[in-house]
Amino acid sequence: MHAAAEDGPVVALFVLDPRLLKPAGSPRVAFLYRTLRALDADLRDRGGRLHLHRGDPRKVVPRIVRDFGAASVHVSADFGPYGTRRDAAVQRSLGDVPLVCTGSPYAISPGRVLKGDRTPFKVFTPFYRAWREHGWPAPARALAGRIEWIDEPGIGIPKDPRLPAGLELPAAGEDAALRTWRTYRRSALASYPDVRDRPDLDRTSRMSVYLKWGAIHPRTMLADLGPGDERFRTELAWREFYAAVLHAWPESAREYFQPELAAMEYAPSSSDDFDAWRAGRTGFPIVDAGMRQLLGQGWMHNRVRMIVASFLVKDLHIEWQHGARHFMQHLVDGDLASNQHGWQWTAGTGTDPAPFFRVFNPVTQGRKFDPDGDYVRRWVPELRAIDGADVHEPWKLGEPPADYPAPIVDHAAERRVALDRYTAARRR
Repeated sequence: MHAAAEDGPVVALFVLDPRLLKPAGSPRVAFLYRTLRALDADLRDRGGRLHLHRGDPRKVVPRIVRDFGAASVHVSADFGPYGTRRDAAVQRSLGDVPLVCTGSPYAISPGRVLKGDRTPFKVFTPFYRAWREHGWPAPARALAGRIEWIDEPGIGIPKDPRLPAGLELPAAGEDAALRTWRTYRRSALASYPDVRDRPDLDRTSRMSVYLKWGAIHPRTMLADLGPGDERFRTELAWREFYAAVLHAWPESAREYFQPELAAMEYAPSSSDDFDAWRAGRTGFPIVDAGMRQLLGQGWMHNRVRMIVASFLVKDLHIEWQHGARHFMQHLVDGDLASNQHGWQWTAGTGTDPAPFFRVFNPVTQGRKFDPDGDYVRRWVPELRAIDGADVHEPWKLGEPPADYPAPIVDHAAERRVALDRYTAARRR
């Protein structure tokens, strides 16, 4: 916006791209529309408004440029696989009109933090050291003065798609993002290192959705962090690391970063087990609580994301891509780089791989990170009559709940199967 305003009168344009809308689930699409409404309201406060068009940006953007005789097009650089190709195609279609990329949704744009030999990092810890040493600018200043706007006809912001019954979405827009961040800094940031793995306490920032949709910039958050906030700063860096990896290896959005493990034997995704996992009916309470939170909020606690991912890949032996796709359909904060590489990390097939032979035990994980069972009882109402940590093993009770399923697999047995298959794949 700064760069565009310096060039002259501005048309604030957003193109609804079917290529991006089609694979997105209704929670993500609804939150996008709500974010656009909030942005439109902010622009109207400044005398402008947001103009929407639907279609292929390669055709829509040049048409708007021709209609108004625009001298330049200003965007924030996109480093994802599709976004990179799209922006290059838009630039070609614009001819002599420049596509000006100003900044990116990252503190440091992907591709800038490199090893000494100018190759990209594959391991997080050295990336983090280089990322911190590189540093980043301060947040952009507030816009000064009045922007000269150009009005043009466009479509209205669509109505929200039908959402699953009971789904709760957070408030959208920049004001909501800044309000959420201020509240978190004041009330919970100091305790983050101690409680970040506890889904029962619900003390994480919930800022991932605002980072995903650009309602807040990571530099804004980084500027507010002090020396004692290193753990939180590291988590912001993971987002930047995965974006850099995906930029360097765009095929890793769909393919194995550790290709030898693609040869492992896997179970089909068209199975009752996969259906039970998606519905939160596996008989393992911490897994089911996480999957139901996903359906109920379009979000899941990060520790629980790792637990349910490990269960799908290493207990049910279903390839990580199927779980990653399910997450992207339901997560409001679904970010391609973080989601795909988070799944690959847990599956043991990605960067900094947690060794494949580290298999999360869902009972042990539940007892450790939900010690009183509060998280499970919140999301699995069939188990609310069970007190304390016993909720993590309801099948051991004298009278297990009649309306809750027995475990669909024997974890110890499936762990051995996973390790045997891993060993066989590594020998090939």
